[in-house]
Amino acid sequence: MAVPLLTKKIVKKRVKKFKRPQSDRKISVKTNWRRPKGIDSRVRRKFKGCTLMPNIGYGSDKKTRHYLPTGFKKFVVHNVKELEVLMMHNRPDYVFMAANNFDNSRTYCAEIAHNVSTRKRKEIVERAAQLDVVVTNKLARLRSQEDE
Repeated sequence: MAVPLLTKKIVKKRVKKFKRPQSDRKISVKTNWRRPKGIDSRVRRKFKGCTLMPNIGYGSDKKTRHYLPTGFKKFVVHNVKELEVLMMHNRPDYVFMAANNFDNSRTYCAEIAHNVSTRKRKEIVERAAQLDVVVTNKLARLRSQEDE
């Protein structure tokens, strides 16, 4: 079983998405964030109790950015050949392994792309098991086929 290389605790400064002001009042205003530009906008002027605006301070730590809660980074795979590319990225850090007694610490895990067929998914999952690569969505589309 592959072990994540990351040992630092992942801290997300903000998990909630920033909503566009007045998106809850008007149907025509979608929830996707847009910076308010009006001269009287309470949000732009940062009044107390108003919607918060995104700024640089909400960013994640550089060392843990883009990591999943499992401790791996996601690598989207479309075919078996891309798993070999993933293995090149996933070279174990021998200094780290010697210090922490890990035999197979990795940085990346595979995620099978949404448009991959069931037949190719089976091949990718089998090859990933041989290479000892973690696949985040290995049961997708395979589980429902076996039930029928």
